[in-house]
Amino acid sequence: MRTVLLASLRTHTRRYGAALLAVVVGVVFIVVTAALSSAVRDGLVAGIDEPYAGADAVVEKPTADEAATLLAAAGEEGADAWLVGWTMQPVVRGDDVVDTSADVGQVPAAADRRWQDLEEGRFPSAPGEALADVNAAKAAGIRVGDELRIGSGADALEVEVVGLADSPSAFSSASVYVLWEDLSRWRDSLYVSSVAWAGGGDHDAAAAAVRDHVPDAELMTVDAFVQHVQKEVNNEVDVIAVVVLLFTVIALLVAVLVINNTFAILFAQRTRDFALLRCVGASRRQLVRSVRWESLALGATAAVLGTGLGLGLGHGLVGLVRAQWPGARMGHADVGAGWLLAAAAVGIGVTLVAAWLPTRRVVRVSPLAALRPDDSTSPRTGAGRRRVALGLLTVAAGVAGLVAAVATGGYPVLMAGGAATFLGVLVLGPVLVPALVRAAGPVTGRLLGPAGRLASGNAVRNPRRTAATAASLLIGVTLTTAVLSGMASSRSAVSEAMDRQHPVDMAVTGAGTVPADLVRRVAAVDGVAATAPVRGTTARVAGIGETPVLAAPALTDPDVRAVVHGDELPAPGDGRVLLPWDELGDRIAVGDRVTVAAGGRELTLRVAGGEGWGTAALVSPATLARLDRDAGLQAVWVRAADGADPEDLAGSLEAIAGPVEAELENGLAQRSYVDLQLDVVTGGVVGLLGIAVLIALVGIANTLGLSVLERGREHALLRALGLTRRQLRRMLAAEAVLLSVVATVLGSVLGIAFAWTAVQAVVEPAVAGAGLVLPWGQLALVVATSAVAGLLAAVLPSRRAARVAPAAGLALD
Repeated sequence: MRTVLLASLRTHTRRYGAALLAVVVGVVFIVVTAALSSAVRDGLVAGIDEPYAGADAVVEKPTADEAATLLAAAGEEGADAWLVGWTMQPVVRGDDVVDTSADVGQVPAAADRRWQDLEEGRFPSAPGEALADVNAAKAAGIRVGDELRIGSGADALEVEVVGLADSPSAFSSASVYVLWEDLSRWRDSLYVSSVAWAGGGDHDAAAAAVRDHVPDAELMTVDAFVQHVQKEVNNEVDVIAVVVLLFTVIALLVAVLVINNTFAILFAQRTRDFALLRCVGASRRQLVRSVRWESLALGATAAVLGTGLGLGLGHGLVGLVRAQWPGARMGHADVGAGWLLAAAAVGIGVTLVAAWLPTRRVVRVSPLAALRPDDSTSPRTGAGRRRVALGLLTVAAGVAGLVAAVATGGYPVLMAGGAATFLGVLVLGPVLVPALVRAAGPVTGRLLGPAGRLASGNAVRNPRRTAATAASLLIGVTLTTAVLSGMASSRSAVSEAMDRQHPVDMAVTGAGTVPADLVRRVAAVDGVAATAPVRGTTARVAGIGETPVLAAPALTDPDVRAVVHGDELPAPGDGRVLLPWDELGDRIAVGDRVTVAAGGRELTLRVAGGEGWGTAALVSPATLARLDRDAGLQAVWVRAADGADPEDLAGSLEAIAGPVEAELENGLAQRSYVDLQLDVVTGGVVGLLGIAVLIALVGIANTLGLSVLERGREHALLRALGLTRRQLRRMLAAEAVLLSVVATVLGSVLGIAFAWTAVQAVVEPAVAGAGLVLPWGQLALVVATSAVAGLLAAVLPSRRAARVAPAAGLALD
C-alpha cells in the first residue's frame, strides 16, 4: 500500500493540493478569528482594565472596613493592594467653594499601580498632597500649587495640588486623588468598587491570602472582573461573551464545513480507485490504514502551515483594520497557545474524520458494489430517505433552539440553534440545491441555448457533488448576510435608543435665569458644533422640590433642529410634564398628577413620562406661559462637533456653567461609550467578513476545480460529440453562475433569518423595540459579488478542460 500511496501522490498531485488548501484555509480561519476576537475584546475593555494591571485577584465591592483591612494586611505580608472607590466631600479653595460634593479617590503610592495619566506636575508622594483630574481642574480653575481643603469638620484635610491627571475610564475616575493615608479618614462615607491584590502572580495564592483576612470576599480574576464591569455598563449585555462565543462558533463551524466539503468531492473521485484496489487484493484494514496515514500527514502539514499563515494574516488583518479605519478602535491581537492547539487539532481531526467517512462506505460493501454509481442521496432509496429525515429533524431541532433563544435570550442556545439549522440545511443539500437548480434551469437554457441546458443538467446529475460545490459559497453568503443585517439592525436600534434617551449631547441648565450672553460663550467653546437657547423658569414640583422647568422647543426651529439627534423630540401636551428620569420611581410614576408652582402661580400637571436633560423638567410653551409669564433664558442645548472628547468638552463647559450657577448634563459621554462599543465590534466584524469572503472565494474555486477535474472524461466525450471549446467554457461558466445564484439566494434567506433571530434574542432585550433593518445596498453587493465569484472560479478550470484534446480526455482515469 505504501507504493500505491506514493504513486497516487505523484499521479493526483492536484487532488492532494486542493485537499491541503482546504485544510490550510480552515486552520487559518480559526487562527485569524482568534486574533480578531482578542483585538475586539482588548478594545472593549480598554481603560476599564488599566486600574488592575499587575493584580492577581480582585475583590468586588468590599466594605470600607474590609478594604482597609486588606490594604493594611498587604503591607504586612509584602504584597500590594489598592482600591478603586470614592467618597463625596466638599472642596474649598480659600474662601471659594470649588465643589459641594466632589468625588475623592485613591492614587496608589506605587508607581507601577497608578492608572492615572499624568498631564502636568507630579504624583503625590506624601500625605497632604493631591492629584486633581484635569477636566475637573479646568472647570474649577484649579492649578498645580493650589491649596485645597477637602471635607469638613474634624475630618477636613488641607492638601496641595501637585499634579493634574486624566483617567482612562469614567469607571475609575475622580475629581481629586489622594494617598490612602489621607483617604482613610473618610472611611465611614467611602464607597469601594473593588480592591486589587498583587502578591506573587498566582490567583489561587492571592485568593487564599485575601480570604485569610476577609473570609467572605467576592473574589474574581482580573479578566472576569473587567468583563463583569463591562457587562454592567452595557445594560447587562455581556458584549465580550457574545463576541467571543460568536467568533468561536463561526470559526469552528466554517473550518469543519470547508474541509468536509472539499473532502466530500475528493473522495467521491477516489471511490472507484478504492474499489479497484479491493478487487486486486487490498484488504479492508490495509485500505483504512493507508487513508488514515495519508490523512494524518495531510492534516499535520496543513495544521503547521495554517497556524503560521493564520498568525501572520490575523495580526496583519487587525493592523489593516486599525490603520484603514481608526474609528474601529480595536485593541492588539493576542492569539494564545490554546487557540493555536485548537486550530491544529481541528485541522487534523476533521481531516481524519472527513477522509474516514467515505472510506468506510467502500470497505463495508463488496468491491463490485462499491464500483456502482452512488445513489445514496436519492430520496427514492432507503439511505436517501434516512438522509432527508435526518436533515429535517436537524433543521427542526435548530429552529426549536432559535425559538427558545428568542424566548430566553440565551446566547449559547442561539449559537447552537443557528449551527443546527445550518447543518440541517447542508444535510438536505443534495435534495434542496438540485431542486433549486432545476427550477432555474429553463431560464439558463433560454439564455445560453445548448450550453445552458447542459449546464443545468450537469448540475443536477450528481446531487452530492452539486451540494458540496454550492456549500462553499453558501457558508460565506450566509455568514456575510447575517452579520451585515445584524450589525445594521443593532446600530439602528442603539442609535434610536440613544436619540430617545439623550436627544442632545449636552445641556447647560441654570438654577434660575442665565445671562443672555451664555449662548454666545458656549458656542465659542472648542468642540461645540451648534447651540440652541431654551426658555424656562425655576419651579417647585411636589415630591421633588426646586427644579428647572423648560419649555419644549419645536423641531421646526433651525437652532433646535441643529442640536437634536433623531427626528423626534419629546413634546408634552398642555397640562402635562416630563420629569427627569431619576425622579420617576416609587414616589412619582407616569400618570400621576403633581403640583408645580412658579411665579406666584400653581398648576396641577399630569406626569407624561421621563426625559434625559438632567435635573430639568419639560412642559409645553403654553404651559410655561401659564406657569410664569416672566420666564426667560434657562438653558442652552449643545451639539458636539464630530470627534469631540466628552470629558474635555464637559470640563470646558463646566468652567462656563459654574460661575452662573448652572449644571451640566453630559449625554455625550454615554453616547460616546456606546459608539465605542459598536465601533470596536464593527471593526472585528469587518475583519471577520473580509476573511469569510476570502474563504468563500477560495472554497468555491477549490471545489469547482475538483468538480471539473472529476468530469474530465465526460467533457472529452462532449467534445467528441461536437461541443466546441467555447461552448464547453460557456457551459462550465453557466454551471458555476447557476450554483452561485442558488447558493446566494439560499444563503441570503438563511442569513436574514439568523439576523432577525439574533436581534430578537440579543438586541431587543437590551433595546426595547429593536427590529430587523436590511442594508439593501450591501446585500445587493453580496449577490453581485457571489455571481462574479462563481464566474471567476470557473475561468481556470474551464480553460484547462477546454485545452484537453477529446482523445486525451477519454484516456483519463
